[in-house]
Amino acid sequence: MFNHNKRLQYTVRVSETNPALANLLLEQFGGPQGELAAAMRYFTQALAEEDAGRKDMLLDIATEELSHLEVIGSLVAMLNRGAKGRLAEAIDSEAELFRSLQGAGNDSHVTQVLFGGGPALINSAGVPFSGAYVDSIGEPTADLRSNIAAEARAKIVYERLIHVTEDPGVKDALTFLMTREIAHQKSFEKALYSMDKSFPPGKLPGDPQFTDVYVNASRGEGDTTGPWCEGKDFSKVIVPDDDNLPVDGGDGLASVTLAGKEKQAVEAFAVRGASDPARDPITGADLGTLQQEPKE
Repeated sequence: MFNHNKRLQYTVRVSETNPALANLLLEQFGGPQGELAAAMRYFTQALAEEDAGRKDMLLDIATEELSHLEVIGSLVAMLNRGAKGRLAEAIDSEAELFRSLQGAGNDSHVTQVLFGGGPALINSAGVPFSGAYVDSIGEPTADLRSNIAAEARAKIVYERLIHVTEDPGVKDALTFLMTREIAHQKSFEKALYSMDKSFPPGKLPGDPQFTDVYVNASRGEGDTTGPWCEGKDFSKVIVPDDDNLPVDGGDGLASVTLAGKEKQAVEAFAVRGASDPARDPITGADLGTLQQEPKE
């Protein structure tokens, strides 16, 4: 059960309205790296989590992400507030209003005209929020790694947003939100490494023939070695060529065992659609070329 506190988790102070900046901040409201996506990702993981500690952590962080959604949404609303009133009350001429909505070439007119200046569940390009942003697989060792990456991506987006504003209050709030991404990433890493066995994800072990093999599939200038392909964790490096492909020692062809009727049907289908290399009919492209040839 939720009990909403009307005070924000972090105070929002906006020095001046800026619809163009508000539109950019929507990336963290309804975008794939945004706060709603994070909250939904962690809530759904928590509901299915069997470990009491991880369940509590996921619920805590998911709930905090909703508070961050409120902070970023309040920033959007405050940055849009002046333009919202000007547009609603038509205090400027049509030309002045139109120019203000196109500030710095930004598509802020989308949020102004369609949503009245309020934060909409879209990203900065106007793409609607999608549940597809939630990429949980239901396996903690995989989901925690995804969560770590999600927090890292969100931090990078916040850094970019901080770089495009001179408003000290906006910078301050964005810095707080960025910092909490670091804290959440640390919690997820601790939870991952607290598991007795976190790699490889899942239950089934890999085939020992290929677990410690590195395949150098991109060869030529720039070939580089390092701990990602050699050393104690890798038994050998395979350079794909005619001598070692396929790696399983087979013929490398795809085959299937067909039942009697299936085999007859497939053979009949192949005969009916067989091509004749000796046939070379005139095509439409040929006719077009002939028509374009100059007459003598």
